[in-house]
Amino acid sequence: MTRPPTAAQRRVIDAADPVTGRLKGTEGQIAALVKRGLAFRHPRPPHAHFLTPAGHRVRETPEAVAETPEAVPVTPAPPAADAGVFAARIGGEETAASGPSRRREVRSAWEGLLELRRMTHPDGAVDRPCGWERTHLVQAAALALEAAGHRPAGADAADGGYRVRATPQPEAVAVHEPDPGALRACAATLEKAGWQTGEYTEPRTGVRYALASPRRV
Repeated sequence: MTRPPTAAQRRVIDAADPVTGRLKGTEGQIAALVKRGLAFRHPRPPHAHFLTPAGHRVRETPEAVAETPEAVPVTPAPPAADAGVFAARIGGEETAASGPSRRREVRSAWEGLLELRRMTHPDGAVDRPCGWERTHLVQAAALALEAAGHRPAGADAADGGYRVRATPQPEAVAVHEPDPGALRACAATLEKAGWQTGEYTEPRTGVRYALASPRRV
């Protein structure tokens, strides 16, 4: 990119979905981003547009810095769950959308994430997590689970459902699910999505949980 995006283009980029990079804007604005290599059109219906890796770097770089062509991308910030855009359910939310519209959003987000894998892996592979997922572990694992149809926990833990939580270990998340069969099913889903998993027991409580890390090869 030889010149920074215009103010209008930057607003469209900044408003992109924090998980998938899905764009909303006028045809002209999005076409301009595609022309500059900052967005692409998804090949499957409804043919939505998403940020390319270059577009993600622009959004994740402070605006004042992004105006310099030689700017170095900064580490992405975790997406805000209350930003009014899509966020995967990690379990334990007080209120959460459901129904057909939510399922469509989740399916679109997952397809966008697979496309991001294809775009960012040198070999075009979609069977293992990409760089974005490694910097957003909880959201990435939760999206894989929700997209596969697993039920996230509600505000009351006694009702069951998965909960994805960060851990002190690098590149690892913990998946909690009170039902042993459902926990194993969650682990199987993550393995299919390119994660390595193992089942462990909390020493103090005796509660079983799955530890998951994104696979590299």
